[in-house]
Amino acid sequence: MIVDFAIYRDGHRTEGPEDFSDALVEARGAGGFVWIGLYEPTQGEFGLVTEEFGLHPLAVEDALKAHQRPKLEVYDDSLFMVLKPVLYEPDSDTVSTGEVMIFIGEGFVVTVRHGEGSPLAAVRHRLEHDPELLGKGPTAVVYAISDAVVDHYLEVADELQTDLEELETEVFSPEGGGSRNSAARIYNFKRQILEFRRASGPLTLPLTRLAGLGPFGVSVPYVNDKARPYFRDVNDHLARVNDAVESLDRLVSDILSAHLAQMSVRQNDDMRKISAWAAMAAVPTMIAGIYGMNFDHMPELHWVWSYPAVIALMAGLVALLYRTFKRRDWM
Repeated sequence: MIVDFAIYRDGHRTEGPEDFSDALVEARGAGGFVWIGLYEPTQGEFGLVTEEFGLHPLAVEDALKAHQRPKLEVYDDSLFMVLKPVLYEPDSDTVSTGEVMIFIGEGFVVTVRHGEGSPLAAVRHRLEHDPELLGKGPTAVVYAISDAVVDHYLEVADELQTDLEELETEVFSPEGGGSRNSAARIYNFKRQILEFRRASGPLTLPLTRLAGLGPFGVSVPYVNDKARPYFRDVNDHLARVNDAVESLDRLVSDILSAHLAQMSVRQNDDMRKISAWAAMAAVPTMIAGIYGMNFDHMPELHWVWSYPAVIALMAGLVALLYRTFKRRDWM
């Protein structure tokens, strides 16, 4: 469905014709642009926009189906960009992603939103209160959305870092270090970081192209070359995000390895204790087994103190074993 629709001239919002074609003609005539925002449109709802703005069918198919990687595609009459905003739920340690598709061309911007993690309403509000930036045209919209998405990446990375520190404390505490629940939490945390990486990692190439860096120094159609410093700033923030995600991933892997080693050491300790108790139990069992064979020719059978002596021997040997195992820290 259409969430918002307006014409922008000289950095200010104005109401125009309800017909998309008339609005586009009016915006181009005034040197402005049309911005249409849609939320999870159906094929029928998006068909009118596609027809009026001449959007490429491949890009339209991506916008309708969603589940795309962040990318930047250049077509004859428009530029198509995909971003994946991220949301993090600290209570459930869950990272979820939405999608924002941006079409820009001569005098128009069409944004398509999927999922809940999309800051478009806040971006539009911020732009409408910054006429100087909004006056730069559709490029300003692409920059503002990219900046909002990447800045939220930084916030999510900070939240993940905080939760990871709590998880690390739990894993290495005497109470929780050996629990299976800790291993499950670590593995789940690693999956969430992977989901985060799928959103932030592929975005590097599109922002590099928009910033005109490296081998992508050529101009991108429909994007003002004077906006390159803005995209370089966003790209710097994204580099910080990717570094943070990489560090988180390595740290989680190290914590998981340390946790498994810790559990192995505890299991070895348990096995030593079990073996020590088994050895202590084996000595009296062996002696009692010998006497249980009921031989007639045993010299101590008719001795008055034979029973107490055998019991004392058993207790003495068990005490000796206990002392030996205790000294070696097996118990």
